[in-house]
Amino acid sequence: MEPIVFQPLYMPRVWGGRQLEGEYGRRLPDDGPFGESWELVDREMEQSVVAGGEFVGKTLHDLWVERREEIFGEGLPDSPRFPLLIKVLDAREDLSIQVHPPADRADELGGEPKSEMWFIARAAVGAKLHVGLRRGVGRRDFERAIADGTVADCVHSIEPKEGESIFIPSGRLHAIGAGFLIHEIQQNSDSTYRVFDWNRPGLDGKPRELHVEASLASIDFGDFEPGMDDASGSVIAECEHFRVEKLQFEAGESVGNRNVGRFSILSVLEGDLVGVGGRFGKGDTFLLPRGTGSLASAGGAVVLRTTLP
Repeated sequence: MEPIVFQPLYMPRVWGGRQLEGEYGRRLPDDGPFGESWELVDREMEQSVVAGGEFVGKTLHDLWVERREEIFGEGLPDSPRFPLLIKVLDAREDLSIQVHPPADRADELGGEPKSEMWFIARAAVGAKLHVGLRRGVGRRDFERAIADGTVADCVHSIEPKEGESIFIPSGRLHAIGAGFLIHEIQQNSDSTYRVFDWNRPGLDGKPRELHVEASLASIDFGDFEPGMDDASGSVIAECEHFRVEKLQFEAGESVGNRNVGRFSILSVLEGDLVGVGGRFGKGDTFLLPRGTGSLASAGGAVVLRTTLP
């Protein structure tokens, strides 16, 4: 079976930009700010559609329901929808300070738990991620900061380097700062609670909705000053929901699923992969079905490989 390529879904965001054009050669729908490209998604209102080949026109949901074992492998979760959501984020401006509901509170809050990881593909000089709380900040301090508009002073900030990554578990307060291009791998969830949005209007000119009560119920108030994750091995993120590897290939080295009983998702960060299904270059994300033959690096390549644990 050949690699399966899906049509990306581009999401306009008040904080978005146009890096997907310049960095990855994408053709965006219009001249607005696009903050997110949803590369693989299976949700009721958003669906990835196969762009060509044997399954052209089929949705990711169709494949997951109708061809699960054939394409994805055996022993997979008995979930009604594909369990991962793969994105590329272009943050020209700061994202809101936000949190995703933890698994033990999500139902009562009317949301879905969402753990994710970020891989830093591009970072402007001085660009910052805001993750976790500054040491010593308690819930009462945070509530006072919400009231007086100083939430940003409570959040821990770090300046990551290109090629680094960080895991964001449900319950971790976080925001991506201006100046990043980020690959995000996450649970299939779209529950985000904004607690502070820098006092700016949305694309419609009105203040964006905040979710203060849900945020306070979700934030891990013991999560102080996390750092970027250890990048000494090929596995850069692993949890009960996904496993992400950063793989570097010399010219002629290959990657595939011929003797593997599970699918994988490949995102090309640098270089090209050539083989069954054609050529895949910088910025391409695609699904390798179980048993797919090898793709070789044309002249060296760096790839993110995402699988289920």
